[in-house]
Amino acid sequence: MSKYGIVLTALAFIFAASGCGEKQQGGTESETPSGQPKLIEEEFGRDAKELNEESEQPRDKEPQAAPDGGDTSAVAPAPASSGSYPTQAYFGDTHVHTGWSVDAGMDGAILSPEDAYRFALGEEVKSNSGLSAKLSRAYDWFMVTDHSDGMGVISELVSGNPEMMADETLKRWNEALNSGDDQRAADAKSELIVMQSEERLPEIVMDPKWMKSAWEKTVDAAEKFNKPGEFSTFIAFEWTVNAGGGDNLHRNVIFRDDASKTRSLLPLTTFETQDPEKLWQWMKAYEDKTGGRVFAIPHNGNMSNGRMFEQKRFDGSPMTKEWAELRARYEPLYEVTQIKGQSESHPSLSPEDEFASWDLWDRGNLILKPKPAGSFKYEYWRPALKEGMRLEAELGVNPFQLGVNGATDTHTGLSTPDEDNFFGKFKTLEPSNKDRWKFPLLSGPSDNYMGWEMASAGIMGVWATENTREAIWDAMLRKETFATSGPRMLVRFFGGFDFSAADAEEDLVKRGYEKGTPMGGVVNGDPSGKKLGFLVAAMKDPDGANLDRVQIVKGWVDGRGKTHEKIFNVKWAGDRKLDGEGNIQKVGDTVNLETAEYTNDIGEAELVGYFEDPEFNPEHRAVYYVRVLEIPTPRWTLYDKIRNKVEMDKDVPMVLQERAFSSPIWYKP
Repeated sequence: MSKYGIVLTALAFIFAASGCGEKQQGGTESETPSGQPKLIEEEFGRDAKELNEESEQPRDKEPQAAPDGGDTSAVAPAPASSGSYPTQAYFGDTHVHTGWSVDAGMDGAILSPEDAYRFALGEEVKSNSGLSAKLSRAYDWFMVTDHSDGMGVISELVSGNPEMMADETLKRWNEALNSGDDQRAADAKSELIVMQSEERLPEIVMDPKWMKSAWEKTVDAAEKFNKPGEFSTFIAFEWTVNAGGGDNLHRNVIFRDDASKTRSLLPLTTFETQDPEKLWQWMKAYEDKTGGRVFAIPHNGNMSNGRMFEQKRFDGSPMTKEWAELRARYEPLYEVTQIKGQSESHPSLSPEDEFASWDLWDRGNLILKPKPAGSFKYEYWRPALKEGMRLEAELGVNPFQLGVNGATDTHTGLSTPDEDNFFGKFKTLEPSNKDRWKFPLLSGPSDNYMGWEMASAGIMGVWATENTREAIWDAMLRKETFATSGPRMLVRFFGGFDFSAADAEEDLVKRGYEKGTPMGGVVNGDPSGKKLGFLVAAMKDPDGANLDRVQIVKGWVDGRGKTHEKIFNVKWAGDRKLDGEGNIQKVGDTVNLETAEYTNDIGEAELVGYFEDPEFNPEHRAVYYVRVLEIPTPRWTLYDKIRNKVEMDKDVPMVLQERAFSSPIWYKP
């Protein structure tokens, strides 16, 4: 790993065909550089010379498997930050399930938390379906978030624990899991999800006695692999509420603390409560008792059927200031992209946003229960950011002041957000299944989500002062984070009243911290009558595609309490010009649909600039975040189509534009 805390070589995996020793190719994107990036050190707080040297390394022109051998597991210590502000971004995954999660185990996953950590460090492991898998670009930090519901149950179920076999449903699941039939196992998993959502699980599954040993081993694994300054791990779990029959209100609960505070507790389950307010109270009680720290990250509001950001308490009673304070305190981030689609915004909510229609999972909740009319508004991050400011005027607290998070939600133990080597969500959707594009991922009474609908996403970068559990957790809490749909782009974003265009051309990071507020922060009203300005810097993944454009997404609340949004194109590649509506033409598309190659002779490696809001009104609450788009590149489905020589339906997308998001900056009058 690079000593700068961000690995600069391409993510790749070794695919070994099960039982025959044949190499399965993992496509490598072709690239024709259109010029080297200027890579100004001050823009990202990194060494420009080393970045240029690594960016100039040759790329293979043909798709091929990663070579055997080579030590990618070594993780070098990161240097200290410059002064009092962070100069490095550290990349990791906040959402990883192993075979110890009941739904993952029922689908055939057998990897353990230790396997997941070894894989994240760059070691080679055997996948659940027998493929050899290895990252060539390790993570800086990592966590396992197995479900608290049913924790410790799956091993007993598979082995045929007599207590469990007395229940006819569990006996039938045991037979399915041991049958060797992937479809039977997947059907059992879907039945489990439906029964958990409808609160019909057999009582023996909900007995907390199965949890204690599994949780202790989970904590022990995190402690074993935590190496301050080299590789940071976190003790965590997922609290998995599927309210009212599948309305997704899931949260990943992440501790700042070590085993001395966490090993003896039992994670909260939905068998005890489905009310998120009770989770926040549980976390507060933990902090009050131990002196520790903990927060939660909600995800997949896109499958909540309008409940993730509903403007009432879980029991239907009105929101209160105390409720808003608890939510704001214990939920600093929101997961906007993962395998089960995106939760940024929806085309019906943002009709003027030409890039809103991406990775949509919008046909129902977790068990495909159809959405009630009007539910989209309460499922997505962007409308929640706007509504949060409006609610702040009523409650005195913004309950939705959410930074950004991206993660995978893999249920294989293998965190693989790259398109050319995507291992899928479940064991039955690993690359060994050559028809995984049409294999049911989630099944409900009236609909299915199919394998091709999986998104190879996402990942989070954290601007932290050092690679330690505490420093990274603190940076997440202050929302100095950015998320991407997979690539390791870099994003910087600062807001304030004293910036000028010269600040973007000189020492951007230093000027940003000295004269303004970084992503995740709040800018308060300025009495001098100045307009609010921003410094923005985005850099491509050195082993990925060039950038198309940088946008600033603005939301605000007017004097009548109405919410609005607008998207500004701030910087873009090439000599394209803004039209009268502020739009620019498409960047182009170099993807070869026959070979899954693309070229970098369009786009730019780096986009940096200053933006002043031309419509700034000092009396209106406002929120701003950065969205960065890459040029079009091959989607994982195209790699699968070529690798496996299969035909796919015409509605299966083959190309995408990867993207990144900064945490917002809020303006308060």
